[in-house]
Amino acid sequence: MIDMGMTDKQFNGFVRFLLDALREAQAEKESEKKTEKISKIIDNLQQTLED
Repeated sequence: MIDMGMTDKQFNGFVRFLLDALREAQAEKESEKKTEKISKIIDNLQQTLED
């Protein structure tokens, strides 16, 4: 099986998505919601690594 990498534009898009999600979590005022958002980001990153 051939492993295809990301183009620079795809990688930049991924980083933008991640940065946006982190900024949204950072702006959350309620601690519980902030924790939930950060956990979701972590889960999504872990799932990406496992794919």
